[in-house]
Amino acid sequence: MPTSRHERAFRRAGYRAIAGLDEAGRGALFGPVFAAAVILDPEKPIRGLDDSKQLAPERREVLAHRIRERAQSWAVAAADAFEIDHWNILQAARLAMRRAVEKLPSPCDCLLVDAVRVDLPLPQKALIHGDALCFSIAAASILAKVARDAALQAWDAVFPEYRLKDNKGYGTPEHLAALERLGPTTLHRFSFEPVRNLSRYQLWTGYPIPLPVPEQGELFACP
Repeated sequence: MPTSRHERAFRRAGYRAIAGLDEAGRGALFGPVFAAAVILDPEKPIRGLDDSKQLAPERREVLAHRIRERAQSWAVAAADAFEIDHWNILQAARLAMRRAVEKLPSPCDCLLVDAVRVDLPLPQKALIHGDALCFSIAAASILAKVARDAALQAWDAVFPEYRLKDNKGYGTPEHLAALERLGPTTLHRFSFEPVRNLSRYQLWTGYPIPLPVPEQGELFACP
């Protein structure tokens, strides 16, 4: 079960705004990878925080509401399927985490990250299976998972044949059967072998190099 041990260690070192980071959807075949950053308030504890994968969907929703209500600061961001295909899923997940930190309404002064390091000039500690060890990373895993599940629920209305509300974009038998029958959508990850092998069209080969990574606001800006 997660504990506050790692947050307490940072506080003893003088840090006060400790952000936990995690991602959701790294192994999926469809859609963005989501990430969240959460600065918990030690004066407002949240009972039941755990790795989001260990929680029932209803419990995740309850805890997500409590996190948003009680945390000092939180933010959710994403990297889309085109960025995943261009950069690879690991770099896209790190990009989504960086965006989440940059979106925090109040800044953090150090990071606790699930397994990886983030490209930010902040003290940080990467914890293997951090969502099962650390309260703030567990909180981030819950927010990222809830946000991504909500997005997949919405996309299910656009692409109902792929059963996205049920499989959340992962390579389940019914999802793979739909890919074989219909081919991938424009939001599938063509750099993932099951999608690439079932594409009926010439594959997109990525943006020309060099290309700066756009800010998330630029990706969705309206004229």
